[in-house]
Amino acid sequence: QVQLVESGGGLVQAGGSLRLSCAASGRTFSTHVMGWFRQAPGKEREFVAAIRWNGGSTYYADSVKGRFTISRDNAKNTVYLQMNSLKPEDTAVYYCAARVSIVVVTTDDYNYWGQGTQVTVSS
Repeated sequence: QVQLVESGGGLVQAGGSLRLSCAASGRTFSTHVMGWFRQAPGKEREFVAAIRWNGGSTYYADSVKGRFTISRDNAKNTVYLQMNSLKPEDTAVYYCAARVSIVVVTTDDYNYWGQGTQVTVSS
């Protein structure tokens, strides 16, 4: 089993920044891909970004490219999501997810999920 705990959410004005963290514990060696997803009220959960533990290849949704950066610290088993130039439409609960397969996917076909952290961007 793998446990994921997100932190760093909060309330920020449009144009501001936040950094989310996702601390992984347990059988983290069994996972190869880490992802961030988000779910706004009344909407389906959507892919935001993903990164491989090994090599660090990154993937982004078009809506966040150039504004968000995903990174990882293998020594700390932690993945980060730096969010800049935030917009009100970025308001959502953000979830961290871990995938056992080495294949990066943008669907929610991940094996482990955190509880989520709320990000609210005011206009």
